[in-house]
Amino acid sequence: MDEVLLLIRIFLASVFIIAGVGKLADMEGSKRAFREFGVNDELSEGIAYALPIIEIGFAILLLPVFTAWFGAIGCFILLAVFIGGMLWQLAKGQTPDCHCFGAIHSEPVSWKSLIRNIIFAGFAFALVAQGNYNQGLGFTELTIDMAIQLIFGIVFVALLALAVFYLKKISEQQDQVMRRLEVIEVLAHEGGREVARDNVNAPQDGLPIGAKLPQFELKDLAGRVVTTKDIESRGRPMLFFFVSPTCTPCASLLPEIEEWQKEFSDSLDVVLISTGDSAQNAEKFGGKSFKEILLQEEREVGKKFRAEWTPVGIFINYDSVIGSAPAVGDAAIRELIAKLRKEDVSKVYAVGDVSGVGELSIGSEMPEFEVSDLKDNKVSNADLKGRNTLVMYWSMGCGHCRAMMPELIAWENAKSDSDPKLIVFSQGSVSDHEPLTINSPVLIEEGSKTAETLGMPGTPAAILVNEDGKIVSQVAVGAANIWALVGREPIAGND
Repeated sequence: MDEVLLLIRIFLASVFIIAGVGKLADMEGSKRAFREFGVNDELSEGIAYALPIIEIGFAILLLPVFTAWFGAIGCFILLAVFIGGMLWQLAKGQTPDCHCFGAIHSEPVSWKSLIRNIIFAGFAFALVAQGNYNQGLGFTELTIDMAIQLIFGIVFVALLALAVFYLKKISEQQDQVMRRLEVIEVLAHEGGREVARDNVNAPQDGLPIGAKLPQFELKDLAGRVVTTKDIESRGRPMLFFFVSPTCTPCASLLPEIEEWQKEFSDSLDVVLISTGDSAQNAEKFGGKSFKEILLQEEREVGKKFRAEWTPVGIFINYDSVIGSAPAVGDAAIRELIAKLRKEDVSKVYAVGDVSGVGELSIGSEMPEFEVSDLKDNKVSNADLKGRNTLVMYWSMGCGHCRAMMPELIAWENAKSDSDPKLIVFSQGSVSDHEPLTINSPVLIEEGSKTAETLGMPGTPAAILVNEDGKIVSQVAVGAANIWALVGREPIAGND
């Protein structure tokens, strides 16, 4: 019995050390987890730092026999609190990330994680019930034979756990490969029928992060009309899933979509955009819970979002602008969800790769500059503050720029106070720009230093800068992407 109690102490100490170290390795995740459990921001900050230290402290107390009882009491109380919190969340129908082992392993609250904590609590209670003076063998009381047996037992368990871990990893990788093959097959054959894809964009070629939502008007399964304005008026982040009733991976993803809808219910809305009729989609995607399903005719809205393949997931942030690159296929969608779990979804502007702005990234301050415009007025980065600004990189020697000129002039003349103002960085001489009859400042910067810092690879290109002077979009290259930043559909053929 004494040997068993020692093993229980070692096991619990290992669990709490791993949990504490894992949480310290992902403090932001810990803070977010506490917020999801209903703890306010100020308390979340303090608890996120205190909890892992307390866990490691109780783990250390478990090891010496003369402090083990106090460590066991501490572990039991912590586990009881964890169990109570999980039961409370499950009773409310919510599944926040438990963040139990921090960066090492984290998952949404479920009956599985609850049962695991109950088992751990059972071990802790067994130690507490033995009393202060009956906590099993101390390490100094071990005979050589017992020590060898203990070491062999620990090594065996560790190797077994390692083998299970790697087998699980291999299984997950094989599953991902199979799913990717499934996606490739469906991209080539939809529902067993060959599908022509000659006029669609590449799967990953989506709208730039920071682009406004394209304008659309769709009906839901009940025939109610939903427009872009309706979506924007909700003021909530969203996950758009582009699906099809003839898409096999879409159907296999449905149970997970329902789980994600439940998991993120407090922070974002899930919207499915599909093709086909109401009956088809109700049968295919009805599932076990209500889902908002909007129906397009011939992928016309998918084309606007550059999401013509299925399944595709796109995150729409709190500002109702594009907040992620398109996640194409079920494996990529799961990766997007994993990234969202690491964020405060209600506050995050962009998820995943927020680069694409040269040496800077989305959220960075606009680099300092002071350049003269065509009228010899000095314009600097300070002039960008106070109102959103479309910062363009232009060249009068660029055929695509010249083709865009009439539309640029029309937009400048028609835009309202709510639209961004315009500043153009250009190349060449003042006389070269005589045909450019726009009222906005055109800055001639030798060497194109600002454009290079922003990572603008050619012309035309643009970024959005907000009223605080911060970059809020990726670099948009080409007329279509530039107009996407300001929510204007380009003239057909002007790209």
